[in-house]
Amino acid sequence: MGWMKGLFITGTDTGIGKTAVLAALLCALRRAGIDAAPMKPVQTGCRPSRRGLVSPDLERALRAAGLRPDAAEKSLMCPYPFRPACSPHLAAAQAGVRIRLSAIRKAFRRLSARHSYVLVEGAGGVLVPLNGNKTMLDLMRALALPVIVAARPGLGTLNHTLMTLRELRRAGLKILGVILVCARRAPWGAIERSNLETIRRLGRVPAHRLRYRRGPGAPGDAVRWIKEWNLRASRRA
Repeated sequence: MGWMKGLFITGTDTGIGKTAVLAALLCALRRAGIDAAPMKPVQTGCRPSRRGLVSPDLERALRAAGLRPDAAEKSLMCPYPFRPACSPHLAAAQAGVRIRLSAIRKAFRRLSARHSYVLVEGAGGVLVPLNGNKTMLDLMRALALPVIVAARPGLGTLNHTLMTLRELRRAGLKILGVILVCARRAPWGAIERSNLETIRRLGRVPAHRLRYRRGPGAPGDAVRWIKEWNLRASRRA
């Protein structure tokens, strides 16, 4: 397997744990000596500050990894921040902005020139619209990165996860695996165990569990994923 410059973290829905997966992988890669950086190309629900709109997902990942990029680099990490907490295409329309895949590709290339590895987090699911005719799936195809799918572990996840995997395959994207994210401390019961096994079998992908964890850090889960997926990136000299 050749060197990869990054991967794309998508999800079956909004608020299902993509950022938790991003933060775990970012910390694990950096602790392994790899100069990895996060990217959230489109963020809705940003909070205003004196320096502009702040991406909560990006800030969470940066805090977890102990990274403090300057304002210029943060603008590359999140080229399209929006205040309304709604679909990207609607937030952009309300702001009088058109989300352009070419601008995101350019920001990704510039980040890749500065860092060995870039972890890109999507917004919502794969068919979330970005503008009048492009979806998150179109962005994923434009970046052509291997994909990780974050999903809920409980009831209802099978349909959403399997449909997401089908769309990714139809788009010709490489799928590294599925992560069932435990967003709160709760028992891992028969439904969750069955969902994990069923996704592995019917989805024909590696599937794992990200255990609930409070605070920053790189759980052992992410270290194991990196080894299993054979994620490699050239270290900076």
